Amino acid sequence: MSELAINAHDDSEERPIKPAIMNGMRLKCPKCGEGKLLHSYIKVNDECSNCDLDLSHQRADDGPAYLTILIVGHLMGFALHIAWVTWRPEPWVLALSMSVIAVVGALALLPVMKGLIVGYQWAKRMHGF
Repeated sequence: MSELAINAHDDSEERPIKPAIMNGMRLKCPKCGEGKLLHSYIKVNDECSNCDLDLSHQRADDGPAYLTILIVGHLMGFALHIAWVTWRPEPWVLALSMSVIAVVGALALLPVMKGLIVGYQWAKRMHGF
């Protein structure tokens, strides 16, 4: 089969966006949902260990950090308001507790957002996927 025919077949393959994003958010391969997406905290594997999908094309860059800050920042704004109105803690207690919650939340959410971006890029055929 010629390379042109192979590429034409690949372009017609349907890539539903919701399963790809959900697989990415579970830190699994966006295509098969089985192989691990990351090999360290936020380092993407070069290829899927299950379906051999080339993941080196991903270009998440600052997207995951932006989304993480957006989500954690909004949640912390509400939490800060609720904590202040409900309990009126000392300012240093409020600052320390909110800082810890924000850091833990951001560190937990960052790999998930990385998976979301990679899954979206794969589903939309971005950057050579």
